[in-house]
Amino acid sequence: MESDTSPDTGSPVSSSDFGFAFNDVNFSDRLLRIEILPDLPGSKPDADDSLADWARNRKRRRDDQLTNAVELADQREEQILNGNMPDLEEGVTYENQEEVVAMVEELPVGGEIATDQSGHEAAQRNEASSSMDYLTVQVKTIHISSPILAAKSPFFYKLFSNGMRESEQRHVTLRIQASEEAALLDLLNFMYSNTLPRTTPTALLDVLMAADKFEVASCMRYCSRLLRNLPMTCESALLYLDLPSTILMADTVQPLTDAAKQFLAARFKDISKFQEEVLNLPLAGIEAVLYSDDLQVASEDAVYDFVLKWARVHYPKLEERKEILSNRLLRFVRFPCMTCRKLKKVLTCTDIDQELASKVVMDALFFKAEAPYRQRSLVAEETKASFRRFVERAYKYRPVKVVEFDSPRQQCVVYLDLKREECVQLFPAGRVYSQAFHLGGQGFFLSGHCNMDQQSSFHCFGMFLGMQEKGSVAFTVDYEFASRTSPSEDFVSKYKGNYTFTGGKAVGYRNLFGTPWTAFIADDSPYFINGVLHLRAELTIKK
Repeated sequence: MESDTSPDTGSPVSSSDFGFAFNDVNFSDRLLRIEILPDLPGSKPDADDSLADWARNRKRRRDDQLTNAVELADQREEQILNGNMPDLEEGVTYENQEEVVAMVEELPVGGEIATDQSGHEAAQRNEASSSMDYLTVQVKTIHISSPILAAKSPFFYKLFSNGMRESEQRHVTLRIQASEEAALLDLLNFMYSNTLPRTTPTALLDVLMAADKFEVASCMRYCSRLLRNLPMTCESALLYLDLPSTILMADTVQPLTDAAKQFLAARFKDISKFQEEVLNLPLAGIEAVLYSDDLQVASEDAVYDFVLKWARVHYPKLEERKEILSNRLLRFVRFPCMTCRKLKKVLTCTDIDQELASKVVMDALFFKAEAPYRQRSLVAEETKASFRRFVERAYKYRPVKVVEFDSPRQQCVVYLDLKREECVQLFPAGRVYSQAFHLGGQGFFLSGHCNMDQQSSFHCFGMFLGMQEKGSVAFTVDYEFASRTSPSEDFVSKYKGNYTFTGGKAVGYRNLFGTPWTAFIADDSPYFINGVLHLRAELTIKK
């Protein structure tokens, strides 16, 4: 269990330093025999490798292992067809290099074993290889204490206490690749001393991989903590998120992956500013960015458009794109925060499975139709959810709710809510804009201002209505601004009028509430209900 293997649990075995006993015959009851298989040229890591080099070497090793597995499968099939069964023990060694190969055996008698000056043994085997006539296997022996290793690792605990022949033998054999040698030795050292001799990023990653393979949770936690304390970069963050799934799912590594996600989310929170960089992020990176509540975008419509653009760049084949959108990316899009105009386009998007598109749009519309108190309840319920659908991000344009009427005249009622904190930040000359809404085929928006009154004697809150499209077509609109007001909490009309828009124009009132800014924003202000300013605008096309 993890609590039994953590160096900071305070237990006598896990917190004590037994470094003096490492590889000491006087404090050991077993002999660990490590068979080290050579790597292909260029795949063995170097102590001075950069993180990019480490990632390339790891990818090369994975590709080589996959190739070897395919070749051996073909060889095995050929042997079976020829009536020759392969050597099962030798087959285990190469069938899956990612799995640990553990054997318990006596040292061979009369074999051709030579020990070099560094303490390594070299053995020659007549095994066929696609790149060499003979496979050279180095063997290293280490004196170990089975109680210490068993206390730190479920892998070694099972090996030493399974009641089988292995648990009774003195010699235990592990077979690894040459690229894993240094990391395994560091790991064994850690299991005695709770420290690591090498703490470079690449060395820590190698040991983390070894600790995962041999189930040493305390070392995984130790490596994760040291890596988390190093300066984070985009390169390292993406590398941490690309670790094997067994590592990513481990609780001991969760703080490291969380830190990597938070770094990427903070680094690219303004998608429009880093659009090309974000487009080039791999899947794990784009997921980290899209998860953030602090994403600075114009609206959720922009998030949806960007997700489609990223998917089209990375998955040009339609079927693959549909799959990645359905299973990985669309869950990060907060459809209830999108405009109804964009939701209509979701239903006709060929990149999205039609059944899924119908479901997310229907759920979004149901949320929009909920009463405000129910919407707040749904938002509160998902604060700890893995994927958020209802929580609004840091949109540059505030979401609005729109009710449209076609008869007897074209009319729309627009609701805009502003939090007290948002209004406070407007002082002394700030502005906040709503998302666009449409009436009579024209795009409009609302804006709230902190400005001076007509006589420029004090600051006050103003509200304006603007038209998006610039043009020469006259467009006359009757409008009315209202706000919920305590104690009745009903909407009370504050200003009404009519205006002929020609595009790119705005009309409104500089002092909507007829009161200074200090009174408007005060704690006892009648215009904030539970910390929210509720504004309403009614627009009617005048014929």
